[in-house]
Amino acid sequence: MVKESTYYDLLGVGPGASESELKSAYKKGALKHHPDKNAHNPAAADKFKEISHAYEVLSDPQKRQIYDQYGAEGLEQGGAGGGMAAEDLFAQFFGGGGGAFGGMFGGGMRETGPKKARTIHHVHKVSLEDIYKGKVSKLALQKSVICPACDGRGGKEGAVRTCTGCNGVGTKTMMRQMGPMIQRFQTICPDCQGECEIIRDKDRCKRCSGKKTVVERKVLHVHVDKGVKTGHKVDFRGDGDQAPGMLPGDVQFEIEQKPHPRFQRKDDDLFYQAEIDLLTALAGGQIHIEHLDDRWLTVTVEPGEVISPGEIKMIRGQGMPSMRHHDFGNLYIQFDVKFPSAMFNTPERIAQLEEILPPRKQFAPPPADAMIDDFNLEPVDQSGQRRAQGATSMDEDEEDGVPHGAERMQCASQ
Repeated sequence: MVKESTYYDLLGVGPGASESELKSAYKKGALKHHPDKNAHNPAAADKFKEISHAYEVLSDPQKRQIYDQYGAEGLEQGGAGGGMAAEDLFAQFFGGGGGAFGGMFGGGMRETGPKKARTIHHVHKVSLEDIYKGKVSKLALQKSVICPACDGRGGKEGAVRTCTGCNGVGTKTMMRQMGPMIQRFQTICPDCQGECEIIRDKDRCKRCSGKKTVVERKVLHVHVDKGVKTGHKVDFRGDGDQAPGMLPGDVQFEIEQKPHPRFQRKDDDLFYQAEIDLLTALAGGQIHIEHLDDRWLTVTVEPGEVISPGEIKMIRGQGMPSMRHHDFGNLYIQFDVKFPSAMFNTPERIAQLEEILPPRKQFAPPPADAMIDDFNLEPVDQSGQRRAQGATSMDEDEEDGVPHGAERMQCASQ
């Protein structure tokens, strides 16, 4: 007499069904309700999972005994409510997703095959000059390779034995009675310490000490293409770690652009901050900019072309090369106009400026009956300047409808 028969009902068999009857019932139900065969019927996918879970429990003698005695609740409390995924069970039962049943349902099953060793990830920091001109970097790394002395066995030929305590799994399933419940849990196999194999100390490989792999230094040539951007990845397939019974892993370098002292970059455009004096801003002149390829750009401010503080000008085609087509972006120059010191403004020069420059802007006078207080301007220290700039930026954010700090968060995530 079983506590409940839900799993048996899902498979369409009785509680006394044999192993072959369970297998035949699962095969019939799994083929009928497989998601690839019922792509337009979501209920079939749920049914497929229920049938698979039922068979996974009833095909395991220990789980079936717990289910017959305590039901599904006993499996959950006993720690046996997990199990493999329905697709994995189906692939194991029918021999993988590449066989006849995968073709019958139009594919969709997971492919089986040897696992792949881990991928080695490195960040390669590159200067803006190297990104502008392109380069090949020689980078050395340490990786694990199959021990050539023992061919990855870990010991002498014939001396490596599969652990009989765990049958090569590396773990043991233990059961413990806790009142009316039975708890199942896994622990590392004490015989092989989780290594799945047993090698006597005298038979271990002297070069790798039984670890099957040794560390080797590898030099890779990383091509940094012109115009590459931060986050771009360069892959070396099969040049990563090696492990017995596994495909070699990969090596992946992620490009990270270093900060530059003169230029800032956004996509294919460059931005440069140029400091000019007031005379150049008003009467013209020349500035010189050292570019990223050792050229110097001579930029002429034409006489009569007045440059305002903070004004931005552009030189077309002097930005960064695009990565694919190597077309060039633009170079944007923002001008910082430096005014002369206070000692410059002598009475004679002030009089000359009043003759040369446009007249002063006339402000509307206060009403005749207004109370008037006279004040002089005072210099502000660095702390006061920071406070004033912070208040100005806050007002600009509020005018744009953007909360203070939101724009900076967006820039940091780009």
